[in-house]
Amino acid sequence: MPARRFPPPWSIEEGTESFTVKDATGQAIAYLYFEDEPQRQMSMRRLSRDEAFLLAVNTSPSCRACRGRY
Repeated sequence: MPARRFPPPWSIEEGTESFTVKDATGQAIAYLYFEDEPQRQMSMRRLSRDEAFLLAVNTSPSCRACRGRY
């Protein structure tokens, strides 16, 4: 069987405007951008912080740090 391309465990890092999903080697797999201000969120077509976090958690099922947060 070939080696996995993105080895677990994955992690989620929160930035000022985004969540970054990374694999065990630190390779970024996904960037999920969010906006907390409703007017800017609509005009920029971004997710809310909670929506972006839930997508990040669902993207990285092996994330140890995420268990129990939602």
